[in-house]
Amino acid sequence: MKKNYKTYFRYILTFGMASATLSCSNTKYLKQGQMLYTGAKINIENDTISKNEKKDLKAALEANLTPKPNSSFLGLRPKLFFYNIAKEPKKEKGFNYWLKYKIGEKPVLLGDVDREFNKEIIENYSENKGYFNASATYDTVSKNKKAQVIYTVRPGARYLISDVKFQQDSSLVNKEIRNTAANTFLKKGKPFDLDIIKSERQRIDNSLKEKGFYYFHPDNIIVQADSTISKNHKVELNVKLKDNTPELSTQQFSIDKVVVFPNYNIQDVKNGKYKIPMDTDSIQKYAYQDIYVIDPQHKFKPKIFDRALYFKKGDLYNRTNHNLTLNRLISLGVFKFVKNEFVVSDSLQHKFDAYYLLTPRELQSLRLEALGRTNSANYAGSELNLNWTHRNFFRGAEQFKASVYGAFDVQIGGPENAKNIFRAGSNVQLSIPRIVAPFRFNSSSAFVPRTNITLGYEFQNRTEYYTLNTFSGSFGYVWKENVRKEHDLKILDVTLVAPAKVTPLYDSISANSDAMRRVVQKQLIFGPTYSYTYTTTMLPRKNTIYYKGTLDLAGNITGLVTGANAKKDKEKTIFGVPFSQYAKIENDFRFYHKFTEKTSLATRLIAGVAYPYGNSEHIPFSRQFFSGGSNSVRAFRARTLGPGSFDPRTIQEGYYFDQSGDVKLELNAEYRANLYKFLNVAVFADAGNVWLVNEDAERPGAKFSKEFLSEIAVGAGVGLRLDFSILILRLDLAMPLRVPYYQRGDRWAFDKINFGDSNWRRDNLILNIAIGYPF
Repeated sequence: MKKNYKTYFRYILTFGMASATLSCSNTKYLKQGQMLYTGAKINIENDTISKNEKKDLKAALEANLTPKPNSSFLGLRPKLFFYNIAKEPKKEKGFNYWLKYKIGEKPVLLGDVDREFNKEIIENYSENKGYFNASATYDTVSKNKKAQVIYTVRPGARYLISDVKFQQDSSLVNKEIRNTAANTFLKKGKPFDLDIIKSERQRIDNSLKEKGFYYFHPDNIIVQADSTISKNHKVELNVKLKDNTPELSTQQFSIDKVVVFPNYNIQDVKNGKYKIPMDTDSIQKYAYQDIYVIDPQHKFKPKIFDRALYFKKGDLYNRTNHNLTLNRLISLGVFKFVKNEFVVSDSLQHKFDAYYLLTPRELQSLRLEALGRTNSANYAGSELNLNWTHRNFFRGAEQFKASVYGAFDVQIGGPENAKNIFRAGSNVQLSIPRIVAPFRFNSSSAFVPRTNITLGYEFQNRTEYYTLNTFSGSFGYVWKENVRKEHDLKILDVTLVAPAKVTPLYDSISANSDAMRRVVQKQLIFGPTYSYTYTTTMLPRKNTIYYKGTLDLAGNITGLVTGANAKKDKEKTIFGVPFSQYAKIENDFRFYHKFTEKTSLATRLIAGVAYPYGNSEHIPFSRQFFSGGSNSVRAFRARTLGPGSFDPRTIQEGYYFDQSGDVKLELNAEYRANLYKFLNVAVFADAGNVWLVNEDAERPGAKFSKEFLSEIAVGAGVGLRLDFSILILRLDLAMPLRVPYYQRGDRWAFDKINFGDSNWRRDNLILNIAIGYPF
């Protein structure tokens, strides 16, 4: 024990000496008379304000001081150390340049600090926050070539708002300003705050913009503070127009003409082809209802602009419809640039014309793509796509897309004998920028609703096993309420799966497995599907969420009409193929918390259930749930987990098939950190499984029961992510901590972990290679 203590103290002494050496070595590079600036300290002397007010004021003042001292870690300044030890580079590249200026940090000296300037900042900021009698002094403390500046602040009492008055006169603009007074940010009894006053001016401007005052500006408002009327540190605020406010800013404008240039080119304007403003006679032949579409070549149908434009002749200008129109024109997807101008046409009647200058994109494009891809089944491979796009197919901004593709996928880190997959196919889609329906669909969203029609075919060959032909088609709608909420409703979604070839090998290994035989049976799936997505991940917040809920109803009306009942041998067919009947719901909820700019926590919960009835006793294989793999529970190979406590090791040796289920629960958590530029790391934990809703004699323990919690698999691991902007290469190494198919009471695997055993490492360390984040 005594020896261990000596070793312990020796480590402490060694570390302390290294710290002192690193700390002192930074000052030895200073020239005569130079002192290293170690930062500022602010002392607030005031007995009239609360501790919280002192704390907030101190933090704000410290944030405003310049310059900042060299960064430190545990009292050391490693960046400054690297700057000092690196030689001055001869060129702006190479190792020395990288070490000195990319890793290193130039010393911040006391001579760099303008103490008088910082004193003025402290006093001015304090006054802006209501401390009208604030004063500050400073002192410098130095030792061993290091210096700290201490600022002493005497803010005095903070002034509170005693009253808020809005200008009283008969002008229209002042009347509208007074009408907004109920929503003012300036509240009686609250502290005077210049930032709140700036926000109040912006609030008034936003409100007036909705009332037709297009030329108004926040700078037209002045808020006068009078501290002489009230006593006891109170201030009265008077909100009024500046005396030099331009007359144009006080006028309320309405729309005269709405003119659209769908083939706008700045060069045409310079060459005199178009002139803005345009007189009514010259554009009368382009009239369409209340708008004018200047399109001599008739590239676009005028009615698409009637749906996209929210301004009509005679409308009072408002910013909401202004922005809504621009966003809808952009979301049509056919215009590269969208520009808007308002030109006064009648100054006496306060009217202006609205011009929309639209520069179209290339209407047709042909693109060849070579892709590297991965999926949730740990398959990685390459894909070649040839895509043709027409963005104005019927002159109504309809987007037609056609593609043909071929792909070859190899399973990496997956189970043995999973077999490679070759796929080839074609897809076509027509996207119409409106809801095509017998009813009227009104949308006030900035996003244009769309009707989507798709057709597809895929040939799939799983080497040595089977070949499938898959035909698909759908008709439905996509619309967004706003940037956060999206709806996707497919009125009809049809899939027909037909086996082209099943090998004798697959016949032999599936002879005793109904689940494997169902994979290569003919399947007809049709019905509506609906998904709702809500996300705040695009917002600059510390906490953001993502939710997607999906409902899939297959064959329900047909099954009800025909009286189908597979359990009573009343299975119905369409063209000789039994149709599937089931209801499926899936929920995907994610929560993201940002600790700092470089560290965050990501979590995900998946819960889903699919229930077969009527014409089906089982969910079609392609619509079931799967667990395990690079985007799921990463400690288990793709699609080998579940269902329930079924032991996949009982499958005939040397063969493999995907495990699937009708119920899914999964929870994931991942801590992410950026180490350096493109290099990111993660620590993660996953838990989950899939189950069947009905008993399966071939897979004991597969049915969902009250014992489901004891059948949850758990895994954990570490990950490396290489973010190259164009793609993110992800390497996740995971190991199982709880195995659901082990004997009950012996499912936790902590006591079985043995990194020194090569057999254990081979069976339990799972490397997942993927592109992109798992969630």
